[in-house]
Amino acid sequence: MRLRSVVARNLRLLRQASDLTQEQLADLAGLDRNYIGKLEREENSPTVDTLEALALALQVDVEWLIRREPPRRH
Repeated sequence: MRLRSVVARNLRLLRQASDLTQEQLADLAGLDRNYIGKLEREENSPTVDTLEALALALQVDVEWLIRREPPRRH
C-alpha cells in the first residue's frame, strides 16, 4: 500500500474514532475542510507540518498517521 493511501486510511479512521467531522478536524488543525477531504480521498499528500498539525488535533503521535497497520484507538 502506498504511503499516501496509508495516511488517508489512518486519518479517516482516527478522525472517526475521535468522533470528529472533517470540518471539526480542520478547525482543530487550522486547515481547510476541503483539504481534509482531499487527504482522505488521496488527492493530496500532506506536508510534515500538516501531519504534525493533524496529529496534534487528533491527540496522537505523528507515527499513527503513517503506520502501515491500521490504528486501534478508543
